[in-house]
Amino acid sequence: MEDICIFLILYVIITRFRKTKADIKVHMRLAFVGEQEVIPEKATVTVAKKNDRTQMNELVHEPGVTYIFDRGYIDYAAFDRFCLDGIFFVTRLKNNTHIEPLQELEVPEGSGVSADVLVRIGSQQKKMKHTLRMIQTEDSQGNLLFLVTNRFDLTCDEISEMYRSRWAIETFFKWMKQHLQIKHLYGTSERAVYNQVWISLIAFCLLVLVKMETKVAHSLLQLTRWLKALLWKPYSKWLELMK
Repeated sequence: MEDICIFLILYVIITRFRKTKADIKVHMRLAFVGEQEVIPEKATVTVAKKNDRTQMNELVHEPGVTYIFDRGYIDYAAFDRFCLDGIFFVTRLKNNTHIEPLQELEVPEGSGVSADVLVRIGSQQKKMKHTLRMIQTEDSQGNLLFLVTNRFDLTCDEISEMYRSRWAIETFFKWMKQHLQIKHLYGTSERAVYNQVWISLIAFCLLVLVKMETKVAHSLLQLTRWLKALLWKPYSKWLELMK
């Protein structure tokens, strides 16, 4: 798969800072290392009240890479900047987005896409300077999705599938939450919570690297189970099981 990064709010942790309840949001950027495998590439942690769009500059900045993110990160001014800087993106439109259709493109016969249109989008007061491409498709439940992108070189179905790959982050978080014990907090101070998040991400990355280096067919879950069972045993015993 070409260079694609995906990100959105990974999860919210409810804890207590300074005797008051507070929410923590982790914004995660994942990178594809194969057709299906993803690894965490960068993460930022913010308080829950902070707008998601504030993390765009932290997570989206490399020209030539396609970033896929949810509509919580929509920022029309940032989209204009991405177009100028050669940064590609695919995202889903909000319901209140104002859309100005410019030109309808041809949709191939048998496509899962119902419309492919060049548009200008923005708020009621101000629209973007650059033209985008809007893809109308459906999710697995039959709900309409309106996707926008500045990729004009791909087919409409490729754009649709690219956005669907965003769900890899849901799978990633589910795995991490279930098997790296991130759902149980060992401390409630700000530093303790942050440290637990970073340690969990480091553990995941190390497991992925082991799987890639050893080229084993075993799942990450199986590697994790063996590691826990052999935690105080010689490293060679773990490697023997992976043959």
